[in-house]
Amino acid sequence: MSERISVQFSQNNHGRDYEILIEANALRDIGDFAASFARLKKVKTFAIVTDSNVAPLYEQTVAESLANAGFSVISYTIPAGEASKCFSQYAALCRWLAENQVTRSDALVALGGGVVGDLTGFTAATYLRGVQFLQVPTTLLAMVDSSVGGKTGIDIPEGKNLVGAFYQPSAVICDPATLATLPAAVLSDGAAEAIKHGMIRSAELLGIMNSEQVLMRIISENVKIKRDIVQQDEFDTGERQLLNFGHTIGHAIELLSDFAISHGSGVAIGMAIITRAAVKRGVCPPKCLEVLEELLGKYNLPMACEFSAEKIFQAALTDKKRTGDTITEVIPCDVGVCVLEKMPVDELLQWIEDGIA
Repeated sequence: MSERISVQFSQNNHGRDYEILIEANALRDIGDFAASFARLKKVKTFAIVTDSNVAPLYEQTVAESLANAGFSVISYTIPAGEASKCFSQYAALCRWLAENQVTRSDALVALGGGVVGDLTGFTAATYLRGVQFLQVPTTLLAMVDSSVGGKTGIDIPEGKNLVGAFYQPSAVICDPATLATLPAAVLSDGAAEAIKHGMIRSAELLGIMNSEQVLMRIISENVKIKRDIVQQDEFDTGERQLLNFGHTIGHAIELLSDFAISHGSGVAIGMAIITRAAVKRGVCPPKCLEVLEELLGKYNLPMACEFSAEKIFQAALTDKKRTGDTITEVIPCDVGVCVLEKMPVDELLQWIEDGIA
């Protein structure tokens, strides 16, 4: 089974349309697929960027397939983990590209999860003021969320993703077969983002998540939801902010834990807190919270943490969704329906307190 999903910005005259391929065992034929994408067929050299967990599993397969398709291939491996999404790794990667004389006729390949994709994408956006890159996500979270839409970036000690760029990939290739090697906790991380998409846009997707549907359909439905939103709001000034459901609180919790709490777990806690608060305030029916908690439980995701409301609030003050003394928060109002609410920053503390109590 194979599916190609188009992302089109043509209506905005951006001319950066691309395709997302979802196909089991696609890594074995990635060279041929790369050659079939209009924006990549003239690439001379592919520079694979991966991490220490993924490299032993898939780097050789990808490199050989690209080489067999006539491309030159070089590879670079970073340490696995969120700590690698930082300035020092970014600088080292840029220097490696320069040392290997990578030019604008070449392209980067982000082979891995969200950390690899964000770091590689940000490097592609800034090295030589922009080179092409191919997203090859190997985790469920990256497949359903971070590989699509062009958000790239790195973390700094003051907050997550505070340095970055909007920079669309040239193509995305999702191989669901790679998910078979993932630990259960990493799969749960991806499920959190899939649940998020359902909560903001699709009660039908939540039903799929709560049934024995094939993984391909879950990936496909998530990608289409994100595609539809991103096409209308590429630069996160309006509707795209709905994709931040649970993220303001989730990012704060990640930061407070020094990233011992994973992104998916942080988002799950964030969604639970803000939904509890919405129910308590009477703007969301209790059924919505019941559906969310049932799914979070099914995918072994946490719904609470040890940090106080005040600590979470203080950590959230550096969130990039804050503008001066206001912040835009995503509020659920029904199953599959969320709205954006701009509130005074201080009011966020009250929402967190209501969601923890």
